[in-house]
Amino acid sequence: MTAAAAANGHAGAGSADVSGSTLPGEYQPPAYEYRGKSAFAECWALLRPLWRSAFRGRIGLLAAGIIVLLVGNMIGQIKLNEWHGAFFDALEQQNLGVFGNQLLIFLGIVGALLALVVGQTWMQEMLKVRLRQWMTHHLLDEWLVAGRAYRLGLAGQIGVNPDQRIEEDTRKLTELSTTLGVGLLQAGMLLVTFISILWVLSDDVVFTYEGTSFSIPGYMVWCALLYAFIGSFLTWRVGVPLINLNAERYAREADLRFALVRVSESAESIALFGGEPDERRQLEGNLDRVILSMRQLSGKLARLTWITSGYGWIAIVVPIVVAAPGYFSGGLTLGGLMMVVGAFNQVQASLRWFVDHFPPIADWRATLQRVSAFKAAVAKLEEIDDSIESIHVTRGSEEMLGFEDVSVLLSDGRVVIAEATVEIRRGERVLIVGESGAGKSTLFRAVAGLWKWGSGTIRLPGTDKMMFMPQRPYLPLGTLRAAISYPESPDNFTTEQMEDVLKRVGLADFVEALDVQARLDKSLSLGQQQLIGFARLLLHEPSWVFLDEATSALDEVSQRRVMSIFDDELSDASVLSIGHRPGLEAFHTRTLHLVRTPDGAMLHQKHPQAPQEESVEWRSAILKELPDFIWRRSEPAG
Repeated sequence: MTAAAAANGHAGAGSADVSGSTLPGEYQPPAYEYRGKSAFAECWALLRPLWRSAFRGRIGLLAAGIIVLLVGNMIGQIKLNEWHGAFFDALEQQNLGVFGNQLLIFLGIVGALLALVVGQTWMQEMLKVRLRQWMTHHLLDEWLVAGRAYRLGLAGQIGVNPDQRIEEDTRKLTELSTTLGVGLLQAGMLLVTFISILWVLSDDVVFTYEGTSFSIPGYMVWCALLYAFIGSFLTWRVGVPLINLNAERYAREADLRFALVRVSESAESIALFGGEPDERRQLEGNLDRVILSMRQLSGKLARLTWITSGYGWIAIVVPIVVAAPGYFSGGLTLGGLMMVVGAFNQVQASLRWFVDHFPPIADWRATLQRVSAFKAAVAKLEEIDDSIESIHVTRGSEEMLGFEDVSVLLSDGRVVIAEATVEIRRGERVLIVGESGAGKSTLFRAVAGLWKWGSGTIRLPGTDKMMFMPQRPYLPLGTLRAAISYPESPDNFTTEQMEDVLKRVGLADFVEALDVQARLDKSLSLGQQQLIGFARLLLHEPSWVFLDEATSALDEVSQRRVMSIFDDELSDASVLSIGHRPGLEAFHTRTLHLVRTPDGAMLHQKHPQAPQEESVEWRSAILKELPDFIWRRSEPAG
């Protein structure tokens, strides 16, 4: 099954082309667009891993504590509603002694409720902290697995802005989930409690018609349900577009933040080209898209406010109006009326929870969808990778690196490298050369297990330690000590070892700066960064070293100094290099050429002692370049 066939197989009903066109040589997996599921299904998919998490106990205890406090709050609200009846009856009777006694009772009830609310607030905030801690750890575990973050970064729209989804969206999701979840639970508990109280109190609302008195069972309950239904239905009809608008706004905000970070990271290059006006235009375009989303959201929120605010204001008089017949008929005292109104308001507050919280519910739903889309994208990426013909990477028992009919493909089925077969023994130093874009770096990624798309088998050497050195070494945030020891802890090496490797590669001046906090990727030149990469190499002492243009920014003296490492300290190490610089062949025992052909680049060995035996393809590739070279040489100067 080719990559192209696999791509077609995944472009069915569950997929859409959201990635656009690709550049020559650019990898792009089969297009995939997340199809949103129900909120319940997405919540379950996110929460299911919690039961196997170490955070389960702490989160469970906090949730249980909140439930206990909510039960206490519910009992307090019942007592407060009963107090309303006794208090207003004392006012109606003008009984000063009972009035004073009721004030004392009120202080006791309010004091208990205040303590419960403070405790609930603390536990609720701690639940937000624990939920965010767990979910961030979980998403990081899903993302940072054996090259997955690298492949997701190449996967177009399904992997866009992982930083935004892991940091900002996760924060909003956990905070909104806790606030809305606790609020919904409290509203449900109060609803169950006060709806039964209101049903009993409805018997006191007596109607008189043509001399006949009667009451309607649960009259106040039905009125509350009808009023809440009308408000909820109108809120849903007007507010449902907010979900997609919020999701769109967060996506545009993420694009703007990424663009700003990119300008900040590339400030030197932009300044050298004088590209500030062009960057300003691009940033303004991103900002305009954010502003447009915010304007659309503002309009929808304003429309929704007509419903939510109007509903709240009218709710002030609705319970009094519907209970008024019982009061005017004499069946209800003023205290009884206040108890009915209080119970009605509690039922209304519970039933109108959806109305009052629809904007944050829409926000929560959009955030849940973005986090769920990221989690689903990671799983889908693995599924796509498994369905496409891939390069088989194994570890053999021998001390050699072997390529057996290895072909490297793009997602459309084009061949980058065709049927490469070669063996590299322990201790050999092999240089791979070829035209730019022939697939040299891609071959290295395949050896590292990052590039799976292709066919054939790569046999890695036993249990030997391998180290890959790209053109620009990765320098983590922190100190030079941490950068040299990466990915291991600095505690695994002594200061003397650190100083020795720095001096060996020509960075003796940096010995005093081992523990200085700095942005090394910004403060150091590319050449200095490459020297740090070689210092790291010396510290870890791998048996197999893969260099991808790792000396491209070094002068001749520095290049000879670092390459002499393989004659001295790492004389037993095997070296596989990619490079274009003159003089690199002198540090290697043989050279392999990647020669482009219509069927993909072919890997050929060139023996320096016998250049006349070069392959026909290699000669053809050189001859094809000659006319263009001669034409350029014959151009008039200036």
